[in-house]
Amino acid sequence: MQVTIIAASTICGRIGPGLVGSPVDRGLLESMRAATGASLLGAETLRQGDPEMRGPGGHLPSQRIRAFITESGDIPVAGKKIFSQGPPPLIFTGEAAAAGLRRRLGALAQVVVLPAASAGGLSLVSACAHLAKLGVSSLLVEGGGSLNYACLRQGVVDEILLTLTPKLSGDQGAASVCGGPEPLGEPFLPLTLVSCEAAETGEVFLKYRVRKEE
Repeated sequence: MQVTIIAASTICGRIGPGLVGSPVDRGLLESMRAATGASLLGAETLRQGDPEMRGPGGHLPSQRIRAFITESGDIPVAGKKIFSQGPPPLIFTGEAAAAGLRRRLGALAQVVVLPAASAGGLSLVSACAHLAKLGVSSLLVEGGGSLNYACLRQGVVDEILLTLTPKLSGDQGAASVCGGPEPLGEPFLPLTLVSCEAAETGEVFLKYRVRKEE
């Protein structure tokens, strides 16, 4: 399965709070949704916003999977359009939270249990395997920073699409593109630049390939 992380950040690497890219960046995100079979977001992204994962023109393909992952089971429902518009989302979680989520969500979502990963957290390898069984050949990981970190830590990511916005945060408490408890490499995870394009908006669109161990 082809797994792509997509993110927009300030030039100091922050993805929030309140960071919004230009319509050009939004168009890239929507086109990537149209080109992939599923999107995966962390539960914190749902708690902080109201993502619907719509494609170009606001379209919600009936066969495209919209998924969230939560270890705690803290999934808000009230006022979230994801549960009332388009196909019901898929919720990945652990065994401990699954029963409570199924009781609370009912037919609003499909709950799928994942095993624990050896590095901690839930197994993204198993999540990808489950999506592959559903016919998904390409997955778009839309963040946030903790999910991006987990995907990279577990080695499931093939490429990263990063939009650098012409903005600075300076907030040391703001989330970063990728954030976790320890380095991803020794001390870095190497990437290979595939393309770099500057736009009139002042944004820079970067595409990297993740170098994986042979």
